[in-house]
Amino acid sequence: MPLAIEDYALIGDCRTAALVGSDGSIDWACFPCFDSGACFAALLGAPEHGRWLIAPAGAVLRTRRNYREGTLVLETEFDTDEGTVRVIDCMPLAEQRRDIVRVVEGVRGQVAMRMELIMRFDYGSIVPWVRRPDHSLLATAGPDMLELRTEVPTRGEDQTTVAEFTVSQGQRIPFVLNYHQSYEAAPPAIDAEQALEAAERAWREWSGRSTYEGRWSAAVMRSLLTLKALTYAPSGGIIAAPTTSLPEQPRGVRNWDYRFCWLRDATFTLNALLLAGYQDEAVAWREWLLRAVAGNPESLQILYSITGARRLDESVLSWLPGYGGAAPVRIGNAASKQFQLDVYGEVMDTLHLARCAGLHPDPQSWNIQVCLLAFLESNWEKEDEGIWEIRGLRRHFTHSKVMAWVAFDRGVKAIERFGKDGPLERWQRVRTAIHAQVCEAGFDAQRNTFVQSYGSTQLDASLLLIPLVGFLPPGDPRVRGTVEAIERELLADGLVRRYSTATGLDGLPPGEGVFLPCSFWLADNLALIGRQEEAEALFERLLALRNDVGLLSEEYDPREHQMRGNFPQALTHMALINTARLLSLPARQARQSGIQGDRPAAAARTP
Repeated sequence: MPLAIEDYALIGDCRTAALVGSDGSIDWACFPCFDSGACFAALLGAPEHGRWLIAPAGAVLRTRRNYREGTLVLETEFDTDEGTVRVIDCMPLAEQRRDIVRVVEGVRGQVAMRMELIMRFDYGSIVPWVRRPDHSLLATAGPDMLELRTEVPTRGEDQTTVAEFTVSQGQRIPFVLNYHQSYEAAPPAIDAEQALEAAERAWREWSGRSTYEGRWSAAVMRSLLTLKALTYAPSGGIIAAPTTSLPEQPRGVRNWDYRFCWLRDATFTLNALLLAGYQDEAVAWREWLLRAVAGNPESLQILYSITGARRLDESVLSWLPGYGGAAPVRIGNAASKQFQLDVYGEVMDTLHLARCAGLHPDPQSWNIQVCLLAFLESNWEKEDEGIWEIRGLRRHFTHSKVMAWVAFDRGVKAIERFGKDGPLERWQRVRTAIHAQVCEAGFDAQRNTFVQSYGSTQLDASLLLIPLVGFLPPGDPRVRGTVEAIERELLADGLVRRYSTATGLDGLPPGEGVFLPCSFWLADNLALIGRQEEAEALFERLLALRNDVGLLSEEYDPREHQMRGNFPQALTHMALINTARLLSLPARQARQSGIQGDRPAAAARTP
């Protein structure tokens, strides 16, 4: 059986990332960047599909791990009968090279260690040719090459590179694994200790720039570091997660590739970055967004690659059995071809927030927004696949219509508050028409709640965004009624499910965990309607679900007490940051600043 999802930690260099298990094994890593062929894919298969283990050779009595404060440098300590050993893992922050550095440090006694390195390319399907020139080990297949450098003697054993060695108290033994293109000159060897020190300094310099001083600062900083690690530095894009096909249900089929950038995350991302004063990252994300959405507005996608590319064809990797037998394993994402109205609102909302925050204006931004609204004006009444990317029939999703309202509302505000040129009265009329339609067709007056789609009786956790985007004030009885209905019908052990999967709405078999971002949204709503103590209790409950190094996935199984879905999940960590901000404010200020359309709180607090 594989390690539980929560047993992994993240290391990264803002260009790619790897997952390190609590047993000392790197079971997932993508080279040369986030969405490329994995070199280690044991997470979705078995060790023979790629793995790098460094751990005690004998029995381990206890394992402890932590990140060095303010960094993405991971330390894992193993206690054995013979002594204690620490494995230090990081990926140096370098523009021109990709490395994983692992330093084995003797803490107490003398411990026998074992290394097993199984190098594979193309998601575990290609076994490379291995040779040993000049104190290194080279593994080559087509355009890909890995180079291992270490002072420890290694040998081949059943297509695995192995080593046995002993580490004593005070001794430090480095391992460096470099990826580069096989047809390019190999980069020079690096000093592992110097690279480790440089990475630690760089991460601490970055985390030291944070201006967030509210409650739960440690949790917020860990989430900010996670978001930074999921950033692709050359483009400014932030991926949803560094993994693919981690299941939403054991042995299930809800297994998706999340190594892409979703427009639905745009406002949450910008708000989280601005909250802590990370203006450069906020500007880079906005610029990625503008490049990605440029073009015909009818061609707007809900997600893009880290560079902004649009072709994300979905395929199945049949040779991988999947995490815990959850198949199929998918790469690419067919949801990129869906029609979703909400993304127009999310783009408009993000650019509105950027203006409110005083980010240096992009001269093309308003032209793009005008084109988007011109398209939306003729298409907002169409059915779509909705925020959850259903693979069933299109519907008039209430959340989608609300976000169409957001699009025109932010366009109107750009004219009224920032002096932009546009058809003010026409957009005001469309905004009014959408609002009236949603309140009529999307609201169940008998139950006093908004519903998932027009004519439906089902609920949807996306309705929790209604007061957060300013569609209705938090004190409106319809908002309170919706929150109470979601509490009655969508909670599982006090946490929020997205919707009922038993209805067959999404064209997939039923079953998934509770959705952690939605649970944070419920905490936001509870605070906004005056239930502060309940909001804080829910927030603390969610913080308690983080693993031992402060990371969260997309979903959680309250029955098995395990994380589900891709990991770590950017949207969950964004939601954590934004909820921490909201709950740290005085109640009256929280009610005013929690509404994105009226007063973005992050902008008001950003220097």
